[in-house]
Amino acid sequence: MGRPDFESIKSGEEFNKWYWLKEEMVAICKSSGLPSTGRKFDLRDRIMHALDNNGELKAEPKKQNPRSKFNWAKADLSLETKITDNVSFGPNFRTFMKSQIGNSFSCTSDFMDWVKENEGKTLENAIQKYHQLEKRKEDPNFERKIADNNMFNQYTRDFLKDNPEKNIDSVRKYWMLKKQLPTKDGFVRYEKSDLNLEEM
Repeated sequence: MGRPDFESIKSGEEFNKWYWLKEEMVAICKSSGLPSTGRKFDLRDRIMHALDNNGELKAEPKKQNPRSKFNWAKADLSLETKITDNVSFGPNFRTFMKSQIGNSFSCTSDFMDWVKENEGKTLENAIQKYHQLEKRKEDPNFERKIADNNMFNQYTRDFLKDNPEKNIDSVRKYWMLKKQLPTKDGFVRYEKSDLNLEEM
């Protein structure tokens, strides 16, 4: 038994048992008259609330407008530039960071999280933090945290760690089988028993 059609799902709990692509949830929101913008988990919660409340739109907190008017896209950045609440990681920011760090610079999620959480510190502080974060790679046991919404990446890491003799083609095969099954919370996680799925 595979995932049911959305039209046959009657509750948020039932909807949340299944894996949904973001583009599928965008389409569901549009066809249901719900706002279709936001992160994947925002869309999920919006759909679940509507299913449990006769199509009612979930009240969502208003986003506060940034206080700063600093133009990160066009400003001449320097080591003394202070991080503001409207910091942007666009081409101008990345070009400056590469000029200081080198072409190996990458806006990793943990680095961007640190920047967004440290309003008032300077780009020099950000560069120092970047080097600290990168130094962790010297530890052979270090693993960068994978964001919750990147389920396939986490599944891949866990699958290959448990089955080092297998390759990415095997990962994709078992991922496709696993994501068609219901779960308690909609998260597709690797389990050793997944290797028995093709026998089901």
